[in-house]
Amino acid sequence: MNNPFTPRVSDIINYSKEEAIRLRHSYIGPEHLLLGILREGEGKAIEVLFNLQIDLKQLKIEIENRLPAFQESDAIDEKDVNFNDVASRILKLCILESKQMKCEAVDSEHILLAIMRQKNNKASQLLEEHEVTYDKVLEIVGDICTHIIAPNAAGVDKEGPVCADGKVCYAFGTTQNLQACKQAGLMGMSIPYQYGGLNFSHVPYLMAADLVSAADAGFVNLWALQDCAQTIYEFGSEELKEKFLPRVCAGETMSMDLTEPDSGSDLQSVQLRATYSEEDACWYLNGVKRFITNGDSDIHLVLARSEEGTKDGRGLSMFIYDKCDGGVEVRRIEHKMGIKGSPTCELVYKNAKAYLCGERRLGLIKYVMSLMNGARLGIAAQSAGISQAAYQEALEYAKHRKQFGKPIIEITAVAEMLDGMKAKLDAMRSLLYQTARYVDIYKTLEDIAKQRKLTSEERLEQKKYAKMADALTPLAKGLGGELCNQNVYDCVQVHGGSGLMKEYTCERLYRDARVTTIYEGTTQMQVVAAIRYVTSGFYASMIDELDAVPVSDTLHSSHALLTALSRQYKDVVQQINETKNEAIIEALSRRMVEMAGYIMMAYLLLHDANRDESLFGKSAHVFVRWANAEVMKHVVYIQTYIHS
Repeated sequence: MNNPFTPRVSDIINYSKEEAIRLRHSYIGPEHLLLGILREGEGKAIEVLFNLQIDLKQLKIEIENRLPAFQESDAIDEKDVNFNDVASRILKLCILESKQMKCEAVDSEHILLAIMRQKNNKASQLLEEHEVTYDKVLEIVGDICTHIIAPNAAGVDKEGPVCADGKVCYAFGTTQNLQACKQAGLMGMSIPYQYGGLNFSHVPYLMAADLVSAADAGFVNLWALQDCAQTIYEFGSEELKEKFLPRVCAGETMSMDLTEPDSGSDLQSVQLRATYSEEDACWYLNGVKRFITNGDSDIHLVLARSEEGTKDGRGLSMFIYDKCDGGVEVRRIEHKMGIKGSPTCELVYKNAKAYLCGERRLGLIKYVMSLMNGARLGIAAQSAGISQAAYQEALEYAKHRKQFGKPIIEITAVAEMLDGMKAKLDAMRSLLYQTARYVDIYKTLEDIAKQRKLTSEERLEQKKYAKMADALTPLAKGLGGELCNQNVYDCVQVHGGSGLMKEYTCERLYRDARVTTIYEGTTQMQVVAAIRYVTSGFYASMIDELDAVPVSDTLHSSHALLTALSRQYKDVVQQINETKNEAIIEALSRRMVEMAGYIMMAYLLLHDANRDESLFGKSAHVFVRWANAEVMKHVVYIQTYIHS
């Protein structure tokens, strides 16, 4: 069996039958499974319920009260007590849950999650009443952001971290933030339960990053670097997983040490040396890293040159450095424009002991590429969070600031600016979460492939969604960062002269936002990553699929405008391809990528509006008109360029 039950689950199943018999029920339903979990009394499911402050005794009483009462005369033959259809589906579903969570065996937490997902039964309804849901975790994140992280943001920005004796000391507020996240169990969110994590997929994890970014964009850089642990999980040995992953889940911080003084975007030129000592049976690192976010973290992923005599990416490997082993000194903290709570460090490695992660020579070719795609979606979430904060600050100021005898929100020029900010924010999120969904689909299929051979249909699905995620990631990061900067610009503009004053949050947001178009690959680097999907026609095919989705009558005019815009985009790309001139293609690549990105964002937002017009209808109409103006501007420029 590919996914065997643990002994605990076997006990739970036996207990659930005993509970059914005790209650004189002729079947085993979801409620009996939940009673079995409570009776077994151990495991992750119990830990989850306990951490959510559920009174387990009271929960048991409530379950029994909702089940049919037995009669003394009821006669039950134990041999006839079997799982009903709902409970049978739950047992099948919990196997899928374990596969998605990358676990080797089905345990109690998978049964609990399967009960929650299988709606319309008394057990799931009761759990929802006790707020035992995925949404609950996001609520906890929101609460911490509102009451701890956001109030600390201004103080952290002013105080910042300091470097003393080669080590980093966080600002007081940063220490508070980390402690709150640790106590709430919000570290290691994407790591499987077996290592102490929450096993979240990318969608809710990025939602949490979005919330944290809105509270303090600088702090999210420390918190979200927990995602580096995913690289250890995917490529490290079991020994390394067991050594480091529980520590991350317990609250230790991480960093990815890639950049060097002479190698920024050009990571192939990394020179930090990794040498293997036969005598000590370990690796040692020597050299300098620069622009390292959270550079004095507990656990580092380090890109280093392991192959002597090489000069390109084929000589680079990935290593794990443990701060407990010593050997790394923080030379200085960079004095940055924004995100000041996040220490950006220059590090000196002096015979620092390290562990090889994965295989030699694949550090850049495979592992950094995977790491960077995840990081880029994290920056897209950060951009959305900053945009949310900027929109909220501008909206509140416009409601209360009076000029000419009325609130400035009643001035058409200001109201139009606010509508544009909200539309761009909603469009950014539509693209971000669509990309995250594609990532979740293909990564789930990858994990299933580790347990069994995929069917031909599943292999095609895996390749399809991996390619779609790869295509959309540079758009989410590149265009998300650019729109974020536009939104904070408009936020300052709404505030007028007050927007330049440090007393107002928008001044900090303006500084914090600027880096979103720079780190984890500049916007220009995202264009380089995306252009092949333009010239190959892949974006055009994605646009065709989006166009084919029907919308309501109230959204028809915007849909028709997008259909016409899509034809313009495809015609222009064809004209450029027909030149067969690489210099022309390169010169116009940014414009082509922006056109594709804005059109797809508009379609995705239109689809969101089709699902809930009250939430997204206005934004969809506004963004479609804005996208039309931006795309047509590029069309005119391109046609003039290639015919001049």
